Amino acid sequence: MLRFRQDVFIVEQQSPYPDLDGQDPFCRHLLVTDIMGRLVAYLRARGPNLETAAFIGRIVIARDWRGKGLGRQLVQAGLDFMDQTFPGQPIEIGAQEHLTDFYMGFGFVREGETYDDGGIPHVTMWRR
Repeated sequence: MLRFRQDVFIVEQQSPYPDLDGQDPFCRHLLVTDIMGRLVAYLRARGPNLETAAFIGRIVIARDWRGKGLGRQLVQAGLDFMDQTFPGQPIEIGAQEHLTDFYMGFGFVREGETYDDGGIPHVTMWRR
């Protein structure tokens, strides 16, 4: 799982920042594998706590699987999990700016200005 994320976020996207942020032990991890058992898609989700809102993040699709609708299915599965586990809670994502319209299709709304995350423009989005 960690290597899969690093292959995309650090190698492919050429981010100089480490993927590990200490949040993984507190998250639920949704993994999708192909028929050979290879990881092809991933996201992590965490419910709200005293310091932060619920969030979904580290959404990643293997290059060969992009453009086939898997991302839409993955995000919907993550949202379904959050809605069942934390009903009524707003959900935050830090979206790459070019994917804003994609996330708007799930009811997310952009809030705030564009910010840099590892050399890639991101925006904060909320689904309330």
